[in-house]
Amino acid sequence: MTMWRIRGVVLPETEPRDVWVADGRIVDGPVAGAETLATDVFVMPGLVDAHCHIGLGDEGAVSAEVAQAQALAERHAGVLLVRDCGVPSDTRWIDDRDDLPRIVRAGRHIARTHRYLRHLAVEVEPEQLVDEVAHQAQRGDGWVKLVGDWIDRSVGDLAPSFPAEAAAAAIARAHELGARVTAHCFGEQSVAELVAAGIDCIEHGTGLVGDVIEDMAARGTALVPTMCNLHNFPVYAVDGEAKFPVYAAHMKDLSRRTRATLGAAREAGVPIYSGTDAGTVLGHGWSAREIAYLGTIGDAEFALGAASWRARSWLGHANLEVGAPADLVAYPADPRTDLRIASGPSLVMLRGQVYVGPR
Repeated sequence: MTMWRIRGVVLPETEPRDVWVADGRIVDGPVAGAETLATDVFVMPGLVDAHCHIGLGDEGAVSAEVAQAQALAERHAGVLLVRDCGVPSDTRWIDDRDDLPRIVRAGRHIARTHRYLRHLAVEVEPEQLVDEVAHQAQRGDGWVKLVGDWIDRSVGDLAPSFPAEAAAAAIARAHELGARVTAHCFGEQSVAELVAAGIDCIEHGTGLVGDVIEDMAARGTALVPTMCNLHNFPVYAVDGEAKFPVYAAHMKDLSRRTRATLGAAREAGVPIYSGTDAGTVLGHGWSAREIAYLGTIGDAEFALGAASWRARSWLGHANLEVGAPADLVAYPADPRTDLRIASGPSLVMLRGQVYVGPR
């Protein structure tokens, strides 16, 4: 049995203490015979990417070899817990690998017919939505992912994927089955309708406005803004400008307002968590970038908590209390003083095994 001692400040605490690890878990100490692994470090519960697509590529499902490489890139960056926000491939085999991050799955994206990226989603019409949500709830780990809006070619702009009443019925059905629902939302109408319908989380959320933000805060509806991806809005706008100038102008406007929109959500008390949207346009292992972006709408502790201890609690996973799995990252300096420190963990430990740092 491998036994470790790590001496440092466990964020968000302020005073140093010993963290004891035995048999892959956090234990009470002192532990006789434990080897001191690190001292004078700053420790955090393993990072979380709450919007990450391990098992997904530009053309849909990827091979097990590619999915493994994606998972290893996340682990190397200190991401030890992933909320998969929709993939077409079966990644359950990862659960049998002690060396790969844990995944909380959301089944497959559910989109309107011909209203999303090819190869990614199961596509349905409104009358099929409730049944499909029930099906994906069985495939996931307590989450279902809707595509809340996308470009509607008939109007040349973003529009909700499903009528409000159909979406509300689908969300209610998911809740009956014990699942939470999240949705991709760029524009204003979709996010307003879905929040009113009782959705549990919004992805991106660039269309949030005052009343909807207040409603989210009152309901406790979470937001995962994926700021790494939001920086691509000008590119998306240019790509669609020739055919859909109204859409392009809308995307540019949403982009201009992004920081103010997300800052208003944070100030209102909307729970915000870190997610990169890795898997198609974006590469894996970018969590430190997302943390840095979150630091532009809140302080450093807000940004780090959104990617660690607060996100883990939100997803129902332990932090570094006694009895919890020894999933942690450590840094040579306090990342609260400079978020760039989060890009270089000196120690990554998953289930008590060291993958970055001294061994």
